[in-house]
Amino acid sequence: MVPPLITLEEHFFSAAVGSGLDDKYVEQFKAIPGLEDQLKDLVDLRLSYMEKGKVSLQVISHGPGTLTPQQCHAANNQLATAVQKNKTRFAGFAVLPMSDPEAAASELERTITQHGFVGALIDCHVNGRYYDGPEYELFWRKAEKLDVPIYIHPTWPAEDMAPRYTGNFTGGASRSLSASGWGWHNEVALHTLRLFASGIFDKCPKLKVIIGHFGEMIPFMLDRITKLSVRWGDQQRKWKTVWDENIWITTSGVWSLDPMSVDYPFEKNENGLKWMEELEESGLVTKEQLEMIAYKNSENLLRVKAPQ
Repeated sequence: MVPPLITLEEHFFSAAVGSGLDDKYVEQFKAIPGLEDQLKDLVDLRLSYMEKGKVSLQVISHGPGTLTPQQCHAANNQLATAVQKNKTRFAGFAVLPMSDPEAAASELERTITQHGFVGALIDCHVNGRYYDGPEYELFWRKAEKLDVPIYIHPTWPAEDMAPRYTGNFTGGASRSLSASGWGWHNEVALHTLRLFASGIFDKCPKLKVIIGHFGEMIPFMLDRITKLSVRWGDQQRKWKTVWDENIWITTSGVWSLDPMSVDYPFEKNENGLKWMEELEESGLVTKEQLEMIAYKNSENLLRVKAPQ
């Protein structure tokens, strides 16, 4: 019997932004019936899909896209209202205006202290701008001080990234390669490594970072990164230490036992449940490890409780 499930990469689009599906990439999601309705709903429809997938607690976050400070404020207030109405089933990750590091730090603190959010989910870049620069240090220090994780999530490619994904193939292939087919995962992995190389984990040794999709390809390169990252500077805390102590990974729509959270509504909760059942039957993990994957790691990291 599968234990309670806590899922961490579960999206919505707020009334403040309307549809967040970029017109250039919406074709990737045409195969998902009722997607827009699922993204906008924070009550009955969402709860019904959770029941189908036996999800006990959903940590909800805003979908990708650059939002203004005012839009973030409104979106977070909308999510807080939904969480307040379903405290035992919902928790919240804040959406932040990452183009403005100071405003992002301020909004993070507001959502944690006023709304009881359990962290934030942020796009992995803003128009190609990463967050390893000195101007973002105050943001990372704020996250460390508040003792909440920051989930670095893929977003649409910046305009100047487009040529590298364009070639002798269809426009659909180009758009998929630049987004969910490859580019999203490459960009989050690169961003994570840039943060390490910049020394932010020395300055913020207690910082907590989450990355999805089974580690955004980093686990497959882990040994090589560990060996070669000694060339990246004079970091006191080496890469393997940071990987073990500062970075958490989620499954988020990667349903293969080969590499061993749902990504609602882009992935079905039922697929996540099936994967957990297959994992249980595979014998690859013990009962204790299965429970850690299913909900106990999330309970410890986010200080939430899965309904039994």
